[in-house]
Amino acid sequence: MRSPLPESDQNLIQIVDAALAEAARKSGDWLVCRKGCTQCCYGPFAISQLDAWRLQRGLGDLKSSDPKRAARVRQRAQQAIKRLSATFPGDPKTGILDEDEEAEAAFAEFANDEPCPALDPETGACDLYDARPMTCRTFGPPVRSGPEEGLAVCELCYHGATDQQIAECEMVPDPNNMEEKLIAEAEKKTGKSGNTIVAFCLVK
Repeated sequence: MRSPLPESDQNLIQIVDAALAEAARKSGDWLVCRKGCTQCCYGPFAISQLDAWRLQRGLGDLKSSDPKRAARVRQRAQQAIKRLSATFPGDPKTGILDEDEEAEAAFAEFANDEPCPALDPETGACDLYDARPMTCRTFGPPVRSGPEEGLAVCELCYHGATDQQIAECEMVPDPNNMEEKLIAEAEKKTGKSGNTIVAFCLVK
């Protein structure tokens, strides 16, 4: 699939990754995220169509550079879909999540022990790290999920830090709200709308 927004998406990634680097600098040893730590790699999470496009392109790039590893990623995704489809809170044919309250409540408890298909179970590394979704890029440091909500951090991080010290490490990943606009444009370009999960986008 060709990129609907190659330069704009790359700009967004650069902004988010720079924000992460700054949060990591401020956090020091409190931020324990490292290769091989897979705390955030279990349990499906909602991703946008922009994330889905990026992952698909990343899998395509991996297929060119390392076809055997790409095949393993795709196989893990196919196996995940077989396990998840029966209770998927959405349309298992399209992979699109339902958005009503009942579906959202079901998704909160959905397959929490399911590993991400991009996770290499032998190395504990992400096979699609450079193409990972925005949620993956912002997990760990203190981030607000909404203007009225508090800071959320990984439960493994910031042990011994005070609330004030955590607040001083806050990550603001997308200050100009670029992602929302890019998602809308990506949905228009691809003809797909709504959130999905990693497994479904990797078998399309």
